[in-house]
Amino acid sequence: MSQKILIADDEPNILISLEFLMKREGYEVVLARDGQEAVDAVVRERPALVLLDVMMPHKSGFEVCCEVRSHPEVQDTPILMLTAKGRDTDVAKGLALGANAYMTKPFSTRELVQKVKDMLERGA
Repeated sequence: MSQKILIADDEPNILISLEFLMKREGYEVVLARDGQEAVDAVVRERPALVLLDVMMPHKSGFEVCCEVRSHPEVQDTPILMLTAKGRDTDVAKGLALGANAYMTKPFSTRELVQKVKDMLERGA
């Protein structure tokens, strides 16, 4: 059975390309187009990993991360933040709020695939 990955991003082109990339790697993919959809999908779908954009409507990726971490049934879900906000303070904030890893856009698809594999292998 393939592992399920939730991709949360409000940019349609990024969703499409990440969905294609993750499916090509053999993962089952669930999509969320805003922060609230992301929280709902994590609780409903119980993904093995979340690829989470920071800047989204309704709830930011930071808010989603906080909500997931405070929800007992899904609080251990690994979260990889993907964002254009690459300042050290943004990275530190994301990690402090519970993200397991942080990658800035634009990123290498090869690096992303490897990071996802590494995170899933070690359970975070």
